[in-house]
Amino acid sequence: MQIEGENMAKNKVIVVGGGASGIFSAIVAAKNGSQVTILERNPRIGKKILATGNGRCNYTNTLTSQNDYNHPDFAAKALQSFGPKVTIDFFDQLGITAKFEEEGKTYPLSEQASSFLDVFMYQLDALNIDVVCNAHVQNILKNKSTFSVVLQDKTEYKADKVILCTGGKAMPSSGSDGLGYPIARKLGHHVTTIFPALVKLKLDYPYLKQMDGVKISSIVQLIHQKKVIQEEKGDILFTSYGISGPTILQLSRKVNELLLQHEKVHLNVILINSLSREEITQRFKNSMDKPVDFSLVGLINKKLISALLKEAKIEKQNTILSQLKDEEIKRIIDLLFNWEFKVLGSKGFEDAQVTAGGIDVNEINSMTMESKLVSGLYLAGEVIDIDGPCGGYNLQWAWSSGYVAGVNASR
Repeated sequence: MQIEGENMAKNKVIVVGGGASGIFSAIVAAKNGSQVTILERNPRIGKKILATGNGRCNYTNTLTSQNDYNHPDFAAKALQSFGPKVTIDFFDQLGITAKFEEEGKTYPLSEQASSFLDVFMYQLDALNIDVVCNAHVQNILKNKSTFSVVLQDKTEYKADKVILCTGGKAMPSSGSDGLGYPIARKLGHHVTTIFPALVKLKLDYPYLKQMDGVKISSIVQLIHQKKVIQEEKGDILFTSYGISGPTILQLSRKVNELLLQHEKVHLNVILINSLSREEITQRFKNSMDKPVDFSLVGLINKKLISALLKEAKIEKQNTILSQLKDEEIKRIIDLLFNWEFKVLGSKGFEDAQVTAGGIDVNEINSMTMESKLVSGLYLAGEVIDIDGPCGGYNLQWAWSSGYVAGVNASR
């Protein structure tokens, strides 16, 4: 490691992108003795960090393992180098005290994402990291052992090493517009198919307007070729276009992956999971003198009753239960435990929390995050074809990959 004040040229590192992985890799590289410059296209750095966790910043998950990511073997090395425990300790030293919630979710005790930006700005200043905003990087060129990072206005920055941390395409309002992909391609890298993940889904269903705004706690199953391939439990929200909520976001990556392959996918919503089919059947038997719509009051959200009965092909919704045929009652009960919806697609990148796809992991050394094609080029964060579920996993990848890239770029 080079030490400040020694009569030797410092290793110059340019970090392209001032998001979570970019800021983190810059801090790590500077702590290891490099002279670091961050080039950020936005008027300020860390814009996307402020939006994470609904402004609370779910910055890691204590349950994180390599199997939470789409390329577990590749993710394993970085997670071993800088996992959740090290992350929590590292940020604690910077002033971020951890607050632990259900399912391993970890937030700052302040419950403010801005706390991260505050400690980052302090570190950047203390480490003399040069931050250049409104810097639209257009190209990265390499001549022998030196890089030239060229901006849109033709300004050039020279460096010994470059870390590409431009993010994906999710939340373009934060500056994530896929800028890194064409830059990586020019350097010889391949980019896998890009699509939104952790995103709201669009349904093909005629009664969505009636169901709009209904929020329930439920079990949702992803059905492909008549088999359940993923199941999530928690809150869902019906909307005028389809369905949302934490459970849906967790299912959305697999949904979009299958739809890209022109496969048909359905969601099965289990409205009743605290009572058995036998208990529901007995409830109906005890309500035979009541109208069918009234018999569902107190059982499911009132706004769902009309849509469910239409789906069950009950023409008059105030029909007395005793006047219904056995198969009609069975259809109603079946829907309470198995209400199926055809998925059309999803909202776009503007509504997605993360990008699936990215720079091919086969072209990156997982031990160092260095490109196998261009020596001295490192990659970190969402620009790589790595993504995980909701709950702090994607920010953990930003820290883990940013740490490995920063350490190795500073050598």
